[in-house]
Amino acid sequence: MTATAPPGVDIPALESFLRAAAPGLLAGPLRVELLSGGRSNLTYLLTDGAGGRWVLRRPPLGHVLETAHDMGREYRVLEALHPTDVPVPAPRVIGGPDVIGAPFYVMDFTDGLILRDRDQVEAFGGAAATGLAATLMETLARLHRLVPDEVGLGALGRPEGYLARQVSRWARQTAASRSRDVPGFDKLAERLTERLPARQGAAIVHGDYRLDNVVVAPDGTVVGVLDWEMATLGDPFTDLASAVVWWDGISGLDSPVAAVPGDVPGFPTSDVLVGAYARHTGADLAELPWYLGFAFYKIAAIFEGIHYRAQAGFAVGDGFEQIGAMVPDLVARGHDALSDWS
Repeated sequence: MTATAPPGVDIPALESFLRAAAPGLLAGPLRVELLSGGRSNLTYLLTDGAGGRWVLRRPPLGHVLETAHDMGREYRVLEALHPTDVPVPAPRVIGGPDVIGAPFYVMDFTDGLILRDRDQVEAFGGAAATGLAATLMETLARLHRLVPDEVGLGALGRPEGYLARQVSRWARQTAASRSRDVPGFDKLAERLTERLPARQGAAIVHGDYRLDNVVVAPDGTVVGVLDWEMATLGDPFTDLASAVVWWDGISGLDSPVAAVPGDVPGFPTSDVLVGAYARHTGADLAELPWYLGFAFYKIAAIFEGIHYRAQAGFAVGDGFEQIGAMVPDLVARGHDALSDWS
């Protein structure tokens, strides 16, 4: 057992719960370590000193936005997807706030690489980088091809009116986290609402699909898709746009969240991602600029919430000043994306 428990976890209570709820899971004393990342939901590595490794996820400390951190929902998604060809960690057990002070769940640890830092991304240069981009999109296409009712996720969300509700939702959450004036923030929401795409698809969407939310094998194969807290039924192009923005849309903004693949020599531009997705799905991507504008807006709203929690002293980790500083630029790039839509 660690001498000092990381914030957000009561180790003795958690160990007692795991031994009762999942007999035989732990072969030794429980150890808990706060993992890097997790500036939204908190993520911990659990070990037992005998080779067992698992991951625990729980909501952030302090200020929690409406519907943003539903552990039960995330757990149900993993249960539904684990038997499919979309690689996700096996869920183990779910627990309530009576154990560690907040809802949480535990899943298996997925062996592989999370390409979060620039030096890790640089290791996948040249042909391997292009292959990784293609595999990232192939995995996303697999998710979008699933029939929600067939995998038990038919009630995960309401795809009708999804985009309008998404813009409204993030506008509300931005208002709930407002501690400063960001020029153009409200106007971007207005522009998105005024020009909703005419054709909207329906699929299981991840909600935050990007390179550092997947686990890859050394050969670049995606072996696990992580962080399903925003999963729902909605328009699949929102996932594609998210991947594009995180790939090179935030280039030059010095993001502390993850390395930007498009900034790394040898990595293709996001045009390769878009082309690969189009080949795997046959989708018409003429309205992608709207989705890019929305992706910038959504990320800006999330980062403003993180900035709010950091200002209130409820954030765990590093890089919060940089995250807050990115918000005005994200808003501006969202406007630029919409202006590119003829």
